[in-house]
Amino acid sequence: MAGHTQQQSGRGNPGPAPSPSPGPGPGPGASERVALKKEIGLVSACTIIIGNIIGSGIFISPKGVLEHSGSVGLALFVWVLGGGVTALGSLCYAELGVAIPKSGGDYAYVTEIFGGLAGFLLLWSAVLIMYPTSLAVISMTFSNYVLQPVFPNCVPPAAASRALSMACLMLLTWVNSSSVRWATRIQDVFTGGKLLALSLIIGVGFIQIFQGHVEELRPSSAFAFWTTPSVGHLALAFLQGSFAFSGWNFLNYVTEELVDPRKNLPRAIFISIPLVTLVYTFTNVAYFTAMSPQELLSSNAVAVTFGEKLLGYFAWLMPVSVALSTFGGINGYLFTSSRLCFSGAREGHLPSLLAMIHVRHCTPIPALLVCCGATAVIMLVGDTYTLINYVSFINYLCYGVTVLGLLVLRWRRPALHRPIKVNLVVPVAYLVFWAFLLVFSFISEPMVCGVGIIIILTGVPIFFLGVFWRSKPKCVHRLAESMTRWGQELCFVVYPQDAPEEEEEDKEDSSPRQPSPLPATDKPAKPQRGVSRD
Repeated sequence: MAGHTQQQSGRGNPGPAPSPSPGPGPGPGASERVALKKEIGLVSACTIIIGNIIGSGIFISPKGVLEHSGSVGLALFVWVLGGGVTALGSLCYAELGVAIPKSGGDYAYVTEIFGGLAGFLLLWSAVLIMYPTSLAVISMTFSNYVLQPVFPNCVPPAAASRALSMACLMLLTWVNSSSVRWATRIQDVFTGGKLLALSLIIGVGFIQIFQGHVEELRPSSAFAFWTTPSVGHLALAFLQGSFAFSGWNFLNYVTEELVDPRKNLPRAIFISIPLVTLVYTFTNVAYFTAMSPQELLSSNAVAVTFGEKLLGYFAWLMPVSVALSTFGGINGYLFTSSRLCFSGAREGHLPSLLAMIHVRHCTPIPALLVCCGATAVIMLVGDTYTLINYVSFINYLCYGVTVLGLLVLRWRRPALHRPIKVNLVVPVAYLVFWAFLLVFSFISEPMVCGVGIIIILTGVPIFFLGVFWRSKPKCVHRLAESMTRWGQELCFVVYPQDAPEEEEEDKEDSSPRQPSPLPATDKPAKPQRGVSRD
């Protein structure tokens, strides 16, 4: 675990640490600084958010939302409410993202505000289960839809599905390791493709409405409950829908690679979240123009059933569209989750090798390999779809703690420069809904919530052994150094180099730092790579 080999950036817990090998140099002819590049503009920023949100959720979650809602009308209300709550959360994240312009998203903000242990627990649950499970689900959905034409009358064999999922995962890991530009271009293209696919569903749905196929959408039918949902069932319906909206905060993980993040981060959020909410709501309306609630509940592939009923000869477009959508989702999750590992290692909470980037491609190859490996393990040994319930709960828990951090930061540092400052009603409203959801989730599914809490708390002893305990035996440090050196030589990676202005700042401020979750003052520091920093 981290704490054995700290990089020399001044981050993380203070204290002596062995210096790892500088590793392979950039090689002859190398003139550029080895650092993460600012290559994500506004369009790519929007596609990262939209591409991460629209993965497999809109093709899987409608069934779960309808099942727990008990009526078509209430299910549609849950989808709209999910978009509204996501918009409230994204406004809070926009303020945090420009006030604390660090990559790492929730983890970076929680670490900055609440200290190392809280940040580590969030990082631990994310790296251990949240993102590997989400990646595994999206990968398995991709392979099932690709293999459906090969096995039209039965479920594809598990071995074939896993093999194709692994091949897709390894291909996109290689792409992300080779070039940030390639990864963002793939994200741009496949996000456009998935929006076109959903536009097709919505367009066909509107044709159905104009032709008078609105039986299930009339108020008398839409609110005809076949079962009376309890408050707990409504909470579960919203958790199912929240899985389809997960990923809305992922742009905050790559803040340091954004061009002009103080402008483009909030702009991308304000463009993407309303667009996704509209697309999701109209997609569900389109589903109900072609299927009765009973048909939707009995379908294992809602979009495919929709295509078979309405598209005739072109029904094959639906499984292809879903496969393309999930392929882009895998790419987006790999891109952003690897930056979370990178940020965690840079803060000293993960092995220092994960904070290194390739000397020529400037990509975090070790972090990408860890994300790929963790997903492969979940895919091979875990009951992936059962884990989704735990993931949704842990996700929402982390969102609430992060938004609570915004209020704490307002109280502790009122003078901090905030280019965006949301009304206090926004975080308070989000936290009220968050508390309601968690309380009734505990009442309805105590086992799921209990296991989620246990998963998070398993990180406490890991933190104290790996991070807090500084005086480890020398043999542990030697082993960590050897493994770091071996990893550097294998992946051809080094620590990112500071910008010239950062190096000057480090020379001026060479005194050792004291651990503190927040700086004691709000005195502005020198600008960092064109971005002002508080």
